[in-house]
Formats: sequence, structure tokens, C-alpha cells
Amino acid sequence: MKSPQLSTVITAVVFAIITYFITTTISAEPVIAAACVFIGSFLAPLLTNSSESSSTGATSTADTDDLKTLYVGNLPYRANEAAVKELFANYGHVQSVRLMKDKHTGKRRGFGFVEMAANDINKAISALNDTEFQQRTLKVREAKERPERTSSEGI
Repeated sequence: MKSPQLSTVITAVVFAIITYFITTTISAEPVIAAACVFIGSFLAPLLTNSSESSSTGATSTADTDDLKTLYVGNLPYRANEAAVKELFANYGHVQSVRLMKDKHTGKRRGFGFVEMAANDINKAISALNDTEFQQRTLKVREAKERPERTSSEGI
């Protein structure tokens, strides 16, 4: 289960406090106060999500559109995601790092993918392609789109 965001919790608590003061002022039954708090717990996520999505909606779609994926080949087998992320972070914002493993043995396959801001990839490619990293010469280029697999290919 996903935990609620802080803004949702704050909204629910504020709603509960307001409900408490209103019901004590008009001498309402505790059942009415509990019902108001219960309803407020359902309204709080709706109120906070609608305000957050309207304020950050434009930037979140722009952020995902501005990401590109780099192929990184000839990686050392001992390299981990943190080391590769640290290396690429010198040349721009790194969103994610995925190092490929053999599905049967679980060992690294010596290549992976780095997701970076689109305006930083050329800088990273020119700086890191054909450079040495942990005694291996890296091959860095923009990743090609993988064609969709059909169900018959996976068998």
C-alpha cells in the first residue's frame, strides 16, 4: 500500500481540527464529528491531488519529455548502478541507471542504460565515449528504440 503524501496528511488533520471546533461549538453528537472526520479523510486526497496536479502538471510532462536514454557498453562486471550514476552525474542530471543482468545466472552482462536530461546527453557522450572506467574502455551512445516483441518471439 502506498503511503499518503505529507500534503494529504496535513489537509486531513486541518479538516479534522476544523470539524472538531465546529462540532463542539454547536454541541453536536460525537457520531456527527466522527462522520465528518471520516468523510474528510476521503476528501483530503482529492483536494491535495487536484491542486498539486494543476500546479505541477506542466512541469512533470515536460520533465519526462526531456529525458533520453544512453546505451553504455563495455562496462566492468563489478560496476554497480551507484558508480555509473556518479560517473554520468558529472555531465548532467541522471534520472536512472539500469545495468543488465543475465536472467539465469544473475551476473552483470557488461552493458546498461543511463536515462539523462536530453540537453546533457551530447556532453556525456563526447566526454565518456572511448574513455577508461575501472580498467575498461566505455562505449557510450544514444540508445536505439527497441522494437516491440510479439508473443511468438518470446517463446
